[in-house]
Amino acid sequence: MKNPVIFDTDPGIDDAFSIHHALYHPEINLIGLTTVFGNVPVETAAKNAKILVEMAGQDIPVFQGASGPLVAPHKGFPDFIHGADGFGDINLPDPKGSIEKTYAPQFIIDAVRKQPGEVTIIAVGPLTNLAMALRMAPDIAPLVKEVIIMGGAAKEYGNVSAVAEANIFNDPHAADIVFRADWPTVMAGLDVTHQVILHRKEAEELAQKVPRIGGFLLDAADLYFKFYNGAFGIDGCYFHDPCATAYYVNPDLFGSIDASVRVSCVGPAFGQTLIKPKGHPGPSTEWDGCRNHKILMQVKDAETKDEVLGTIAKYAD
Repeated sequence: MKNPVIFDTDPGIDDAFSIHHALYHPEINLIGLTTVFGNVPVETAAKNAKILVEMAGQDIPVFQGASGPLVAPHKGFPDFIHGADGFGDINLPDPKGSIEKTYAPQFIIDAVRKQPGEVTIIAVGPLTNLAMALRMAPDIAPLVKEVIIMGGAAKEYGNVSAVAEANIFNDPHAADIVFRADWPTVMAGLDVTHQVILHRKEAEELAQKVPRIGGFLLDAADLYFKFYNGAFGIDGCYFHDPCATAYYVNPDLFGSIDASVRVSCVGPAFGQTLIKPKGHPGPSTEWDGCRNHKILMQVKDAETKDEVLGTIAKYAD
């Protein structure tokens, strides 16, 4: 049986591509989607996750989680990027099914304890749900098989400040808890996601192959494409969240370094992921007890897009 996967998300347009990749891929055994504030309020995130599950004709439970950061004031929602509804303001009908009553961090705890050493968590939003699960049940960390995070930046500039990536910036206190935890973690940050650009033409080709799912993704991404064209002058968008699911399916698409990670929670570096490479000889007081994680630095961009778009084209509709 395929290993179980929990997908923690704040859908979100790039989330929608990544979630559909996970929903349709035959080697990904999704046992639940947990939702968090981020691109949209958590209530909208839960609704959107349920919409995507039903759109794929599947019956995977959706759990609502954290509505705001652990400590820092909430910074607001990026309506100008994802739309107020998270899907480019295309006004989809509400899902038919309901959201589970169990709180998302509690679901994470229960699932990990039920299948120790087997559950992978793919997290593509702020890390508040994971941090809360660790606070509620510190014993779960060594029971998790792997945590794959879309977030952070090792050497790349930030995308919400000069140094901070959006998911980490939204709750740096939670991110620091998660990166300091004793579970094997992969950081798929801006160092790789900024190397993978989904061009509008590629989304249009997907819509031609699978009009129902591909057409939805193309329509939802229109606002996203317009933002990236205006902000960065590219005819497409950075393919952030799908890098996390692509790594889960095929780690060989990526190159990495080993390093421990801390997160700045104050000052102009607020939300910055601070990287200490394995074997670095400098003083390590602030890093004591921090295990090394896998920090993705290189990516085969064309093959990564082929993995995600090819899976959707083959199995959707």
